[in-house]
Amino acid sequence: MKALFYTKEFPPYVYGGAGVHVEYLAAELEKLMKVDVRCFGDQDDKKDNLTVKGFPSDNPALKNADSKLKAVLQTLSTCIEMNADNIDADIVHCHTWYSHFAGIVAKLCYGIPLVITTHSLEPLRPWKREQLGRGYDASSWIEKTAIEMADALIAVSEETKEDVKKHFDVDENKIKVIYNGINLTEYTVTDKSDTLDKYGINRAKPFILFVGRITRQKGIIHLVNAIKYIDPETQIVLCAGAPDTPEILKEMKDSVDEVKKTRKNVIWIDEMLDKPSIIQLYSHADVFCCPSIYEPFGIINIEAMACNTAVVASAVGGIKEVVVDGETGILVPVQQQTEAPFEPINPDKFAKDLANGVNKLINNKELRDSMGIKGRKRVEDHFDWVAIAKQVKDLYQSLI
Repeated sequence: MKALFYTKEFPPYVYGGAGVHVEYLAAELEKLMKVDVRCFGDQDDKKDNLTVKGFPSDNPALKNADSKLKAVLQTLSTCIEMNADNIDADIVHCHTWYSHFAGIVAKLCYGIPLVITTHSLEPLRPWKREQLGRGYDASSWIEKTAIEMADALIAVSEETKEDVKKHFDVDENKIKVIYNGINLTEYTVTDKSDTLDKYGINRAKPFILFVGRITRQKGIIHLVNAIKYIDPETQIVLCAGAPDTPEILKEMKDSVDEVKKTRKNVIWIDEMLDKPSIIQLYSHADVFCCPSIYEPFGIINIEAMACNTAVVASAVGGIKEVVVDGETGILVPVQQQTEAPFEPINPDKFAKDLANGVNKLINNKELRDSMGIKGRKRVEDHFDWVAIAKQVKDLYQSLI
């Protein structure tokens, strides 16, 4: 059996959870079958059962396109190029809307079954219009078309499955819940601390950690707004880069600058660090905070839990299936608007509740340590890529 992955992200160009998912799933699946990865970039690699080829994401014919529409038009162009090379795979598996058009073309032109993993859903990410303009209507159409013609859908959580059923015309029997996973050997506690020294993190003082992109979805602005309510001796480490738009980057900068007027222990690492550096931060953080307003799964939470770090996270989406409230972390309820853009109805209350969760753990080492141990155990029991890859293989087999 041979699987073809279509994805925007693949190493060395990974900036989000979907890219992490594809990287590790491909690594495990290639132990079980041949895997052909076609992605956006300049990759060109072949090793054992895994072949990786990048396709250009800058078509010169689009140089004069509207700045917001260009991303969508370029995506369509790249998806066509991905299909120009002959396909001899038994299954085509797409990840995120950026690759869905390639999957549509592959299914129609090559006649092979189409599998889609729903890492997120465009109807639940209305803030993407800030980034794509009317291109958001195009991305939504691409996603809807692909999902509704797919032979199988992988939902990364039970709640994501319900979201798919609500927003798309899909036979429930085609949807299978398969969680994201983690490499348990790679993500483990480390004593190394040179990353902390590099960025001026005081190892004698407690710190909370955020890791993620600067986007509405990840809720980072809500965490920045919560800082004024967090114990003043607690360091705040924001490992946040890859902003969706210049506007949200400016909003982030203005918010952090305002906080720094009265608080000096806020450290903003405005770049996407490599995995060893991130693992150091997870390992030494006293609390990991995930303030997302939309999160189908939240792979960052299991990364932190694998490093024995207690989690404070918003009780949204798949996070509620990952973090066990009171055992591996604290879930913070958030009353959200029922219509787009799904922001908290009372942002200040949400900020205070995040801070209260953080302060509770910062002031209770015994509870933190207990949650850290239980978090690691939960990851080992439920989120091992080895077992998850076997579930994906079985799904492929059922379609052939």
